Amino acid sequence: MMPIMLIHPQFNPVALDLGVVQIHWYGLTYLAAFGLFYWLATRRILLAPFAEGGWTTRDVEDLLFWGVLGVVVGGRLGYVVFYKPGDYIAHPLDILAVWKGGMAFHGGLLGVAAAMALFARSRKRKFLEVMDLVAPCVPTGLACGRIGNFINGELWGREADASLPWAMVFPQSGTAIARHPSQLYQFALEGLMLFALVWIYARRPAVYQTADGRRVWGRVAAAFAVGYGIFRFIAEYFREPDAFLGLLSMGLSMGQWLCVPMVLIGAAVWVYVGRDSRA
Repeated sequence: MMPIMLIHPQFNPVALDLGVVQIHWYGLTYLAAFGLFYWLATRRILLAPFAEGGWTTRDVEDLLFWGVLGVVVGGRLGYVVFYKPGDYIAHPLDILAVWKGGMAFHGGLLGVAAAMALFARSRKRKFLEVMDLVAPCVPTGLACGRIGNFINGELWGREADASLPWAMVFPQSGTAIARHPSQLYQFALEGLMLFALVWIYARRPAVYQTADGRRVWGRVAAAFAVGYGIFRFIAEYFREPDAFLGLLSMGLSMGQWLCVPMVLIGAAVWVYVGRDSRA
């Protein structure tokens, strides 16, 4: 008997057509991501380390504004630099054509870090304090983004054994090959699981102080960086590499290579702040 394979539903990417305006599912997932960030961050500022620091809802609103700016600018520039530098050097105006797609998480992360640094400087707060507030609120947004990828039928997985119960054919790939629904793997790993682990870890009072009771910042942000890097590295083994790049040295994808410095930096920050209470 031939195995029964699932077929991607090929959702209409337009959730609501108002004639002159079309609302896309992907845009709605971004909206959900920002809404979840706001809700979670307003809960985070009630924790003692942040409440004692005078954090307010207005601060969260400003953080969200800077974060959105960092995601969009950083995500786009990251895609340009990490994935298609030659193409965009030849056609620089295409950098502005964001409607054609092309965003990179690691670029977005760098953009958010830069935005948070500017925010911290403007409010005279420690950069790692701001990052510790923000980090646990990010994975739910990543989960929303992966749902958007699945709805759009993009970033599909590598070939899978057709007998795998959840193996799926993505007609958008131009083949009838059974594939891993890697968007859902990433939704589960770097979305739900990472959120649960970092959120629970970030609620422990001991995370924000040294043995002698002095305040320390950076452990939560470091845990997020290490956790995301590991989960993304694993998920990339099931995700089809970008056709224009393929696999790079050592048989790793670009996404995996970008995760390596992320994990190393996260681990270094975690060790450093654990030793130096002045961080």
